[in-house]
Amino acid sequence: MDDTPRELLEELLDCLDLETIDLDIFRGRNERERGPRLFGGQVAAQALVAAGRTVEGQAPHSLHAYFLRPGDPSTPVVYRVDRIRDGRSFSTRHVVAIQKGKAIFNTSVSFHVAEIGYEHQMPMPDAPAPESLPSWSELVQRSLDRLPPDARSWAPRPRPIDMRFVHPPTFLGGEPRTGRSLVWFRIPRPLPDDPFLHQCLLTYASDMSLLDNVVKPHGRNGSLGPLMMASLDHAVWFHVPLRVDDWLLYVQDSPAAAGARGFARGTLYSKDGRLVASVAQEGLMRPVRNPEDRSQ
Repeated sequence: MDDTPRELLEELLDCLDLETIDLDIFRGRNERERGPRLFGGQVAAQALVAAGRTVEGQAPHSLHAYFLRPGDPSTPVVYRVDRIRDGRSFSTRHVVAIQKGKAIFNTSVSFHVAEIGYEHQMPMPDAPAPESLPSWSELVQRSLDRLPPDARSWAPRPRPIDMRFVHPPTFLGGEPRTGRSLVWFRIPRPLPDDPFLHQCLLTYASDMSLLDNVVKPHGRNGSLGPLMMASLDHAVWFHVPLRVDDWLLYVQDSPAAAGARGFARGTLYSKDGRLVASVAQEGLMRPVRNPEDRSQ
């Protein structure tokens, strides 16, 4: 049963409705109670909105971003867009997210006019029906007494995205493991038929749960001690039109970790088996001496 408060969904949509403050300069509000720092998916989605406001007749097909500094959830984010190129088939935008005069995030977004060409895709793996899996709040309730200290402040909070884990992360009771992890997610109410809005919301959701995969082989308290986690970069490729108000299967894995960094990747499928997007991310996974030094 869906347990996502409607007001959280409205707040997320409101955050994506950026304020125009000058030519190619926009300001975004932040979600409340997400944690001690801004959620990277929010900043990436807002940056995509800002870039899209400056392009006509083309849709984004890829986004490549770097997280530069932790964002402050108490301060609005200003987005400055540079119109790098406008072409008949492709256009490119560079977006810098700024707080208190400093860049916290930057991204390049490429846009492409709709064209017809050859098609192929990897098949969607088998997965249990999302309705048969526990909700986020049910998983958290089952694991309250085992949550790591850094997760106890944010994990019990409701989320605007309905997520159903086939393979739960280790901090929610999942066993350390290697290989593929599967997660269903959706926005649990109908949305307007605006393809760009659905791409922005997928960008937001794609930053959820992906870095859990770099921890799964080790657990959050491995032989080197507890881990400090932070996103370093994020990339999204949009393959075909998609909807986030129906279930999407997020197929994830982590091919490698080294040098206190872990790499994760994912593919997203519609419920009917269409591969709609791909994602890649590298994250900091630094062992620290004291559990209190960790951050989600």
